Amino acid sequence: MAMTAVHHRYGTVRGRQLFYREAGVADAPAIVLLHGFPASSFMFRNLIPRLSDSYHVIAPDYLGFGLSDMPPVEEFDYTFDALSELIEGLLSELGVARYAIYVQDYGAPIGWRLALKHPEAIAAVISQNGNGYDAGFVPSFWQTVWDYQREQTPRTESAIRQAFTLDAIRWQYVTGVPDQTLISPDTWHHDFALLSRPGNDKIQLKLFLDYATNPPLYPLLHDYLRASRVPLLAVWGRGDQIFGPDGARAFAQDQPDAEIHLLDGGHFLLESAVDEVAELIRRFLTNASPDA
Repeated sequence: MAMTAVHHRYGTVRGRQLFYREAGVADAPAIVLLHGFPASSFMFRNLIPRLSDSYHVIAPDYLGFGLSDMPPVEEFDYTFDALSELIEGLLSELGVARYAIYVQDYGAPIGWRLALKHPEAIAAVISQNGNGYDAGFVPSFWQTVWDYQREQTPRTESAIRQAFTLDAIRWQYVTGVPDQTLISPDTWHHDFALLSRPGNDKIQLKLFLDYATNPPLYPLLHDYLRASRVPLLAVWGRGDQIFGPDGARAFAQDQPDAEIHLLDGGHFLLESAVDEVAELIRRFLTNASPDA
């Protein structure tokens, strides 16, 4: 597998600057990598070179994440709708009209919105611990979020702010990973540094609140999967304590041809199993369809 150069670029959408990583030739089949919380396109740094010899790979940072602009909450209404519209605008600017999506964590509700709005654009779906079913939620993690969504009090806000600590971010990376020494501490220190920028906490609180808009979209997602029979690969870290393996298995309810793999690993599966995931993706996309 020949390694191709990875480019680090900025695009402007609706006056906002979005950072993205791009590799591969522009006329190759496109794959868009959509990151989770509290990460950025940095989470794909090892996957991109493993796909870019065969695919046009694009990995953006959402507004308020990574190296993209970070306007304060007083200036920009951070919602999953708004973040999705900016990613849609970036892909339009890049002339990417048809693509596969790789969704992880927050990438899932963004990817589902793109698919529901432009089903004809989606060549294939890869979900890596990217939830689309109520069955995927692990209540021991989500109860704090649900409590905050129900009422915003000093108590519920203090509880959810624990997710912004270095220990909590490390927990996301290492939980469920059989050999935790495979996970570079650079990951959680990188995410923590970006999350700790002044004002970013308010952005993340806003998105935790807005996450309540995502489960109501699930029935529409299921209709889309049944109607489109879009090729779907679910490759999950079975040890994830945020989105559990039941969330991966559930895709088969609406896409009977879904390819489902539960690997030894956690929420950020690419940190410990990137070669295995890359090989599954390459095989899946090769078999999915000529343009996937």
